[in-house]
Amino acid sequence: MLDVRRMRVLREVAAQGSFSAAAEALNFTQSAVSQHVAALERETGTQLVERGRRGVRLTDAGRVVVGHADAILARIDSAEEELAALAGLRGGRLRLISFQTGGATLAPRAVASFHERYPDVELSMLEAEPDEACARLRAAEADLALVYDHPSVPGQIGDDIDLTHLVDDPYDAVLPAGHPLARRRRLTLADLSEDPWIASTASGGCRLIMESLCRDVGFQPRVAFESDEVGAVQALVSAGMGVTLLPRLAQPFVHPGIEVRELASKPMRRVWAARLAGAYPSPASDAMIATLKAVASDFGEIKLELAG
Repeated sequence: MLDVRRMRVLREVAAQGSFSAAAEALNFTQSAVSQHVAALERETGTQLVERGRRGVRLTDAGRVVVGHADAILARIDSAEEELAALAGLRGGRLRLISFQTGGATLAPRAVASFHERYPDVELSMLEAEPDEACARLRAAEADLALVYDHPSVPGQIGDDIDLTHLVDDPYDAVLPAGHPLARRRRLTLADLSEDPWIASTASGGCRLIMESLCRDVGFQPRVAFESDEVGAVQALVSAGMGVTLLPRLAQPFVHPGIEVRELASKPMRRVWAARLAGAYPSPASDAMIATLKAVASDFGEIKLELAG
């Protein structure tokens, strides 16, 4: 295999017309230049230069090597420029994936801030629950994901996923405005054991967390309605069709006709930035994680004005 460094030396010899001038241009000794050219001739098995009284000129074989060297070195220079651009976030792409409520709160602010700072990075985002998001990371279909989990439901995120903590997101009880318990400022989950429930579909991670929290206090929630749309869930509660639990990231807007109450046990899900363990940590994903952490810090004390 031809040595690219030696091809660069030969090209410089051809450009300068002598070993001494090439050595000066490359900041080499003349002996080093001669050694590189001699080694390249051994690699090719043919003479590449002819030395004459008027300097050095290429043989036909030398012209072939230098012709290819021009193309090869141009590609290498181009690659180095592109890599420098990626390192400086002047190019490249970042494929983000997020769960629904993260995609409605944390992600838009992070994406806007990132794009303002690094406008040349191509951004895209898909929506998926944590299990699907992790599968997409493993399949190299995404570079970074917003995911959540809860200690009561282990195994939602595999050990092959690297996690960076962003925020703890509390769950609140959500009741129709006319519900008898709406007069209380704080509730327990057991207070809602006899009510019909409105929940996300069985495939959703929040459904698993909700059912686990209820089982921990001794009851299985009686789910009357299912929806993965937060607006629909709130509307069903407002219509008096049941109660639910909602994380506060799912409450940027509260539907008229519902009451939100803090739970005495203060259950929380954990929100993470996730990427595949052992995968190349691109400068763009590093920068997005830093941006997400900055945005999440504004949610670090997720507060809600609870009615008295």
